[in-house]
Amino acid sequence: MKKGEIAFGDLTDKNIKQLKILNSVCLPVSYHEKFYAVLLQKPELSKFAYFNDIFVGAICSRLEKDKETGEFKMYIMTIAVLAPYRRLGIGSKLLNHVIELAKKTPDIKEIYLNVQISNNVAIRFYQKHGFIITKEQKDYYKKIDPPHAYFLTKRLVTEQQDTTVNNNIQV
Repeated sequence: MKKGEIAFGDLTDKNIKQLKILNSVCLPVSYHEKFYAVLLQKPELSKFAYFNDIFVGAICSRLEKDKETGEFKMYIMTIAVLAPYRRLGIGSKLLNHVIELAKKTPDIKEIYLNVQISNNVAIRFYQKHGFIITKEQKDYYKKIDPPHAYFLTKRLVTEQQDTTVNNNIQV
């Protein structure tokens, strides 16, 4: 497939059915109506991807507060791109959008997600973007095999921290 224009769009109550179809086609997990209702409460944490004006992918995330550390984290709940549109940079653009959104929020210290342990393509994709495997959770998934998941994490350097680091560099 030739390179084309990649654009983002917002999640709304008018297009959430498209997201449901995308997830059902691309992901091995089924999501309940409650999942989608939660997304609509904070639609700015989700993005649609269009390739030449065709809806081909999406990313959905949420903000969480770590009970132990009190730090805020961004959890990527889903990221999906239709198979014919993979390897065109769409998934990377979606992921980078969430990373940049998190970096602009000084309270967010990390981004994390989970991946089925057998999904080597996804694991390599996230590692390429600076995520590391931080935990293996046995029996994480209920209706897919294998049911185990890796948790991958990316610690963030916010724009404010990045400026501070650069200001302290002696030449």
